Amino acid sequence: KWVPQLGDAKEVMSRISRNPQCVYPVLVPNLKGLESALTCGISEIGIFTAASEAFCKKNINCSIEESYDRFAPTIKLAKENDITIRGYVSCIAGCPYQGHVDHGTVAEVSQKLLEMGCSEISLGDTIGVGTPGKIKELLQAILPHLPVEQVALHMHDTYGQAVGNVFVGLEHGIRVFDSSVSGLGGCPYARGASGNVATEDLLYMLHGSGCDTGVNIDQVIETGHFISGFLDRINGSKVAIARGPSS
Repeated sequence: KWVPQLGDAKEVMSRISRNPQCVYPVLVPNLKGLESALTCGISEIGIFTAASEAFCKKNINCSIEESYDRFAPTIKLAKENDITIRGYVSCIAGCPYQGHVDHGTVAEVSQKLLEMGCSEISLGDTIGVGTPGKIKELLQAILPHLPVEQVALHMHDTYGQAVGNVFVGLEHGIRVFDSSVSGLGGCPYARGASGNVATEDLLYMLHGSGCDTGVNIDQVIETGHFISGFLDRINGSKVAIARGPSS
């Protein structure tokens, strides 16, 4: 009811061809979602809350504190089935409903998810309002309280700041970054928010900075052109547009 985009997740998981070298994590909003996911042979789940009370109410229809209570049985069942749990914290740099988000709240929510059993925390700039300066301030405030090796960044590119924000994370020791091919995505509860940073643009920056990702950027670019054409949408990757499709 509250996240209709997840309604056909079971069908999607049953129809994709899985590469044994890849992990296919799935978002589960509640215990029912996990029970459904377990029938698909998943090995990792994502649970999600926010550092904003207002956004949490809009996104998953409960308070931040209530979201922990919801997670408890989900986490218990996941552990019983040896499933890895990843925690997502939305609106770390700003909220479309309440505006400013306190750094202390971001740290507290992240710490709570780790205590509950999450192996990694993905910090999300859900509406893409963060800038390199703001993300630097945030990370300097919260990383003293969190193990950096268990922190990831999830930067949306609404204002074109995502690649710069990721670079700031890189400078602060973070090594895991979420992205989406061609910049697909958004959020049904954050009007105007664009998708996550384009994988193509992220790879271009990382490779140009001397990082070895093990990912073939040319193949990702071709994939981005394919899915953009299939969906009849403008490719959200600047790198893909600059290079164009291969002949």
